[in-house]
Amino acid sequence: MTNLSERPGAAPGEEIGFVGLGVMGQPMALNLAKAGTRLVVWNRSPAAADPLREAGATVAVSVEEVFERARIVVLMLVNEMVLDAVLRRGTPDFAKLVAGHIVVSMGSNPPDYSRGLAADIVAAGGRYVEAPVSGSRKPAETAQLVALLGGDAETVAEVRPLLAPMCRETILCGPVGNALLMKLAVNLYLCTTLAGLAEASHFAERNGLDLETFQAAIDSGPMASDLTRVKIPKLVARDFSVQAATADAFNSTKLIAEAARAVGTASPVLDVCRILYGESAELGNGRLDMVSVVAAIEARTEALRRH
Repeated sequence: MTNLSERPGAAPGEEIGFVGLGVMGQPMALNLAKAGTRLVVWNRSPAAADPLREAGATVAVSVEEVFERARIVVLMLVNEMVLDAVLRRGTPDFAKLVAGHIVVSMGSNPPDYSRGLAADIVAAGGRYVEAPVSGSRKPAETAQLVALLGGDAETVAEVRPLLAPMCRETILCGPVGNALLMKLAVNLYLCTTLAGLAEASHFAERNGLDLETFQAAIDSGPMASDLTRVKIPKLVARDFSVQAATADAFNSTKLIAEAARAVGTASPVLDVCRILYGESAELGNGRLDMVSVVAAIEARTEALRRH
């Protein structure tokens, strides 16, 4: 849990860098700015930085400017390819960028990739913390994310207090790689639970049950959770506006399956859900909310009825 008595990660008035202002990154950065953190931000699509400018953040013209101005730089980027590109990894500019800096990656990447990135940053004279978050856009907007922290103890202790305006909890997971493995374990539970919820909703609907009554039955019983309270109304209204994208859920299930196989572990429930998220993405729902997995289940029902 967050402990603000630990030594602060930045001197008073020190600017903090934030790179990546997408579905999650923008509300996260806004919470930092609203809490009084001096931010210098950059995003590949400049329009996403406008709300940060209005909140008082400095909008940099390049990622290089962010690293020139800030000793600690938070990255919230979609995948490892974008992360490598933004950091100029594999080029001489990488070392120039990260030397003397603490790089905090809050996105979800493969654990082995994170370990390799950490080694490269340390070799270049920088430090690294992985801090993937559990939660989607709504918790990001309300500062209710949970950050899972991996890295050397001293650097994690320096970074941890900075995350408080974005996260209701920060959990120490050990060395680099462990936080991302923990995120995969959490996502295994999330992705399988949500697929099960979508299937239950579909079952109720096909049996002629009122879905609002289904919601009341779930939310009045032991299965009620923040997830059901947010996702069942989206299923009832067929509101697939994105909070956490189907394509991201599919990618996460692939990462989980790969991590399971790497240690010879079975993941039978996850494997079925991975196929369903993939089928939903193939139906054109990749950038819609992951509750659109119900569309894949509906498609299977229609195929069953035709046969």
